[in-house]
Amino acid sequence: NVEEQIGVTLTESLAMWPAASVSGYYFAHPESRYFGLGKITDEQVKDYASRKGITLEKARKWLHPILAG
Repeated sequence: NVEEQIGVTLTESLAMWPAASVSGYYFAHPESRYFGLGKITDEQVKDYASRKGITLEKARKWLHPILAG
């Protein structure tokens, strides 16, 4: 059982718990650049929900951390 062996579980929103847990793939390149993504507008959320075939409520739930105020 992986969860017992490493002491990490996934929450309902697929975040790792405890919060200090980190996992990922990291690719290095000497010309790599870092960038940040801004918050998304309600228009973008509506478009995303439509394309994914999900309700606006569900899209807002999953996209909550990146929604524009």
